[in-house]
Formats: sequence, structure tokens, C-alpha cells
Amino acid sequence: MGILSSKDTAYANEMATDFHFPSSKQALIIFTRNPELGKCKTRLAATIGDANALEVYKLLLNHTATISKEIKADRYVFYSENIQKEDLWNASLFRKKLQHGNDLGARMHNAFSELLNMGYEKVIIIGSDLLDLNADHVNEAFDQLDGHDVVIGPALDGGYYLLGMKSLHPNVFRNKAWGTDTVLKDTLQDLQSSKFHLLKELNDIDTFEDMQQYPQLKKFHNTL
Repeated sequence: MGILSSKDTAYANEMATDFHFPSSKQALIIFTRNPELGKCKTRLAATIGDANALEVYKLLLNHTATISKEIKADRYVFYSENIQKEDLWNASLFRKKLQHGNDLGARMHNAFSELLNMGYEKVIIIGSDLLDLNADHVNEAFDQLDGHDVVIGPALDGGYYLLGMKSLHPNVFRNKAWGTDTVLKDTLQDLQSSKFHLLKELNDIDTFEDMQQYPQLKKFHNTL
């Protein structure tokens, strides 16, 4: 998922603070890093190089944008560094905001809090590094929130690729070793008193080993 930033333009500041009236009872948050050379997919870049890692990430972003367009919800892209006016996230389909917070947990907390306070009844967040994710997974998550407090999409690496809730659960965002294989376990421990549903486990792409099963990524297998 994304990362905090402070370098924003006047336009970005205006967009980041702009209030959007909900047009749905459901909101989808997409956390993304700005695709800049040497600043994304750093673990992957250690094997295939910065340029290839950037191209892989752009492919993942395009996949995420494509499947997100199929989801019946208000869609919000939260950028890590600065809001881009002209990019693959069509402003007629995606509302654009900036991430705020000192770590990933704080940034997710702030995003959920903002949208829930706007009146959305169901809010789901996804990352932008899964080729296995499709619209059916996200739509299932929204449906499961009818009978559950929280929905989680577990990732093979011990984290999660999707988190959905109807009201804020602050503990989920605190005291986590983000980016490690303990995140899912610790999150489920925080939810012992809540009714939660687990989706299908999926693979996110952070390392060279993660990407080897995908034919469309074979052209990026040239290593350093």
C-alpha cells in the first residue's frame, strides 16, 4: 500500500481537502504509491532493477484501475506523494485524495475515518499490487458486510489485501509491524470481539518470487 508525503501542489491541496457528496452507500478506497523511479516496489527492484520494478508497478496499477471501474461504489484514490490531475485514474470515475499519517496504520485510519464520517455505510480499502484481485472479490466483501462487522482479504505473505468495515475499529490500525508476516494474525486478534469474514487468500506482488507465476510479467524477469 501507499506512503505518506508532503510535496503537494496548490492543485493537490485543493483536491485533497475537497468534500465529495456521497452518491452511493458504499465507498472503495485504493491506496497507491506515486509511480516514480526508485520509489516503488523496492524489494522487487533489488532483484529486477528500478526500471523494471516501476514497469511492473504501472501494470499492477492499470489492473487495479480496470477492476475498480466494475465495482458499484464511490471510488477514492489516495495518493502517497501528490495528487495527479492527469493520470490513469480518470477523475470522472475516481475521486482523488492524499494520504495523511505517520505510518500505514495511521494513513488507513484517517482514510476510513474521513469516508465513514461523510456518511458511507460500507467502506473497503484495497492495495494496488495484486494481479489476482478481481471485482468479484470486492463485491463479495461489500455483500459480506451486510452480516459482518469487518471483512478481510488475507494475503499469502501474512498481511491482507483488502479491509472493509461499517464503523471504525481503531485498534486494527495500531501497534502493527506493517510489511511483515504478523499483520494479519495481529489484526484478527484485535477483532476477537467482532464478527468478521475472511475472503479467499490471494498473492500480492512484492518480491521476485511473488511475480514468477504470472506469464504477463515474464518480460520483466531480467535480473540485475
